[in-house]
Amino acid sequence: MKTKLKIILVFFLAVFSSCDSDFGDINDNPFDPTNVASGAIFNDVVSSLRLGWSRQLFLQNEILYDLTEQAVVTAQTFGNITGGTEELWSDYYNALKNAKELYSRFDSTEDPELSDVIKAQVDIIMAYKTFQITDLFGDIPYSEAGSAFANAEVLRPVYDDQENIYKSLIDQLDEASQTLLNAGQTSMGNNHLRFGAFETLFNDNLSLWIRFSNSLQLRHLVRMYEKDPEFVEPRVKSLIENGADIITSGNEAVMSPREQLWLNQGVNWSFREHNKIRMGTTVWNFLTDENEEIIDPRARFFFETNINDEWAAFPQIPDSNTPQSGGDPYQKDRRDSDYFNKGDGNIYASVNFYLVRDELDIPEILISAAELRYLRAEIFMRGIGVSQDPFLAKSEYEFGMIESLEYWQDLVINSEIWINKPNILTTGELFNTVLHPKYAIDLNDDLDLNLEKIYAQRWLDLFRQPAEAFALLRRTNATPREKPDNNFFRFKYPPSEFALNAENYLNQVAQMGSDETNVKIWWMP
Repeated sequence: MKTKLKIILVFFLAVFSSCDSDFGDINDNPFDPTNVASGAIFNDVVSSLRLGWSRQLFLQNEILYDLTEQAVVTAQTFGNITGGTEELWSDYYNALKNAKELYSRFDSTEDPELSDVIKAQVDIIMAYKTFQITDLFGDIPYSEAGSAFANAEVLRPVYDDQENIYKSLIDQLDEASQTLLNAGQTSMGNNHLRFGAFETLFNDNLSLWIRFSNSLQLRHLVRMYEKDPEFVEPRVKSLIENGADIITSGNEAVMSPREQLWLNQGVNWSFREHNKIRMGTTVWNFLTDENEEIIDPRARFFFETNINDEWAAFPQIPDSNTPQSGGDPYQKDRRDSDYFNKGDGNIYASVNFYLVRDELDIPEILISAAELRYLRAEIFMRGIGVSQDPFLAKSEYEFGMIESLEYWQDLVINSEIWINKPNILTTGELFNTVLHPKYAIDLNDDLDLNLEKIYAQRWLDLFRQPAEAFALLRRTNATPREKPDNNFFRFKYPPSEFALNAENYLNQVAQMGSDETNVKIWWMP
């Protein structure tokens, strides 16, 4: 036992010595002796951006794909929504706790500006995560949450109003962007601290952090526009007319397993454990013409044929006579050794095996260049904070389609394990998709029809971001759809809230009327 303890001790000493030697300029900070630990905490906050396994299985695959109709769930399986909400909830509040620990360390330095840059980076990550969780639940504990270690009086935090959360996050992101734009030295002449090698999201490239921050502002300003145009319009106007840097093609904000040295094993696990997701008629009809000929190459990036090499879609609204889905197209052990063996009874087209099998080269997308194009297309088409400009809206829409088509095709090309790849198309060939009458914007059409085309392309591009597609559905009620109008608006709070924060939880439920999925969240029309 003593020998084992010595070995473990030597191992940890070696690890922490290595971390210290690679930490860069932040180790020069004379005011913060715990900065190596701070870098590790920051890295943990960045890592929390990855999708949890239970979140993918119980929320995305069991609920969101079916709600958004980006795919279809052929049969309910686990029904364990709380398994996903508990994981999502605890992941967020653990990250918030770590972020507040970092803030307390930043505030302890003698030079009050020394930590401005690294604080801005933490602010941006936590804004992204806070938007995600409030968009799924509505009002949440926020201002007092994550502070229990520093202040035992807030062990049970109150719920914050989603409107206040949204507006504070927009201001937080704007301030972070300005801080990073002016990064350099403090007024006391010290170099701003940097996380260096511990910053694995953008590799310490501040210009990419600024783009991410500005892009998140645009995404959520448009989302809340109907509720407070007076708040939104001047901010959108400033971002657009001042030419604020945003995410563009080639610098998408993603969690990349290969570059960040992790294996994305959760996505295949969630698909093979669930095993009921197939291509539905809604998305199939959107990707094909009236003769059911594929007109959008993303059909082959997102989906694959059934066991008989047929593009057979499962009805989005099945009846009692609909044959059930069989087979196991996501079973990696079988298909790694025999790609075409999708299991007996796999009579419906499924999500492309390699899209959910590749553990290194298929990233988890935070926000894409195509999404920013579609946002700008909507802004100019509607005149949100800027003058209406349908011609510019059409241009942004077309660029968005091309960037989406090229982005997904490049992922297929660069996947080392993807076999049976579809034909690679030139930009000119891809542009034929953009010009197809089904997708092309006609400026002679009415506004609503052209907006529906913008929403539909954004919906499709969000194929691996069903939570964002869910937000788009709830805001616009204009994404491709065969089912009746959606009345699932939010997830119920996880049971742990009643167990651990009962008084505040009950007050919140009383204010809402009920903790049910049909209660609208603040920004919904």
